[in-house]
Amino acid sequence: MSDLPVTLHSLHLHPVKSCGGIAVDEALVIETGLEFDRAWMVVDAHGEFLSQRELPRMALVRPTLRRDDLVLRAPGMLALHLALDAVEAPCRVRVWDDEVRAFEMGDVAAQWFSDFLGQRVRLVRFDPAHKRLSEPRWSGGVEAQAAFADGFALLVVSTASLAELNRRLAERGRPPVGIERFRPNLVLDGLDAHGEDWIDTLTFDTGDGPVVLKLTKPCARCPIPNVDPATAATGTEPGDTLATYRADARLAGAITFGMNAVVVDGVERVLKVGATGRATVAF
Repeated sequence: MSDLPVTLHSLHLHPVKSCGGIAVDEALVIETGLEFDRAWMVVDAHGEFLSQRELPRMALVRPTLRRDDLVLRAPGMLALHLALDAVEAPCRVRVWDDEVRAFEMGDVAAQWFSDFLGQRVRLVRFDPAHKRLSEPRWSGGVEAQAAFADGFALLVVSTASLAELNRRLAERGRPPVGIERFRPNLVLDGLDAHGEDWIDTLTFDTGDGPVVLKLTKPCARCPIPNVDPATAATGTEPGDTLATYRADARLAGAITFGMNAVVVDGVERVLKVGATGRATVAF
């Protein structure tokens, strides 16, 4: 093991699963990752989660977090305001293979999303009393929780990994892509390209004590990075270029970019952009 110095380049929240993200200056660490990240989710009439895989227009729903509410905007729609301290009836919904307790967010929110997405859907909020656990075989003995994220509390990528992808895209005559395509939570400076692949733990010091994250499972990539977040247009890049060099033997050849992470220590502590930390690398 050896330690590498790293800097927290940026922090990102995605309040509604598979909708637009927000770059923030600081974020509170909670058991399921960062507060308000993947705390809401769009579901169909059967309670099954929906994403940009089926509905790329979800990329056009843009959130703003304020002190008391979450404001959602989308082309052609009036803004939807969701109070942060209000939910409606309890319900059960499904994320992949997990049945999860949640709360309805009401008829107005359901109608807003139904009108914009062109089918009957509902909006729900994760029940924080529910423990949804990540795959134990990947979480290194940590009882790791997640809200509505696909499988793990956090996603970590590096600026160097994006730079390497954009270098390869340029070689193929393709335009560059932004980090928002990969929907990360923490973006790191100080690593070589894909150096995050080999990090065991990541530690940031805060005024209240350390935040310690364990990097667990490489993030296998679905077609969502091929959706342009500005227009919701779908294509084949950057997936085609990633396929030329990012087949990951750890996941039987799946195309990966970034690392999932779980919270080991630091609940109720605040991470801030610009924070310096240490990456313990396993060779």
